[in-house]
Amino acid sequence: MSKRAFTESTERQSQNHAVIILASGISQRLGQPKQLLIKNGKPLITYMTRLAITTNPQSIVVVIPDNHHSIASVITELAVQYPTVQIVVNPKPETGMADSLRLGIETIAAFESISIDRVLIMGVDQVLLDESHLTSLLAGKKFVVASRYHNWQGLEKYQNLHESASDIIGLPLVINYKLLRQWQTTLAGDKGLRHLIRELPADQIGKVDNDQLSYDIDTPEQLAYAKQQGWLDD
Repeated sequence: MSKRAFTESTERQSQNHAVIILASGISQRLGQPKQLLIKNGKPLITYMTRLAITTNPQSIVVVIPDNHHSIASVITELAVQYPTVQIVVNPKPETGMADSLRLGIETIAAFESISIDRVLIMGVDQVLLDESHLTSLLAGKKFVVASRYHNWQGLEKYQNLHESASDIIGLPLVINYKLLRQWQTTLAGDKGLRHLIRELPADQIGKVDNDQLSYDIDTPEQLAYAKQQGWLDD
């Protein structure tokens, strides 16, 4: 495929998707809101939403926790600039990721003026996520196109991820919208979506490898390492 044909194909694909950004975690292990960690001078929630904007979606739904005014203020400022950004508040963020995902799906389903074929689902703490990876996910043709990377279990495993860590098939991922709606009522807890994806036939799942996605931020040790590497502002 020529570069021009690839670009035109990607643009056509980018017109039929929405984005759900799961940003309602309360960061208990980290001890501070990961949404407000700073990367390239911007809060992570802003940085990741801007990444989502580069995919030219019809809508971006950002799910945030209740009673976190600083997070709400940051994302509201961005939503004013970009009308495609919609903010949804999860009143019970402690119940798990699946509840936030359900809220995101319900919000997309309420849009009457847009036609959605696929949904890109993202988090906010994979600090090395970039536009090219999202483009690769959206270029996939399967019912689910997920990211594949290794599990970051501890600082001692940074240098030998390929040898000692297990594969994760997870976020960010792109999923057929009708399939997501079918799964909507069965989502529960933190691992509902991953569990459902595992039950799909192998030929319905595409994977995009990117070990940089192993580096998410859940603990003070991981945060310190990310700052040491220059992945987050000190």
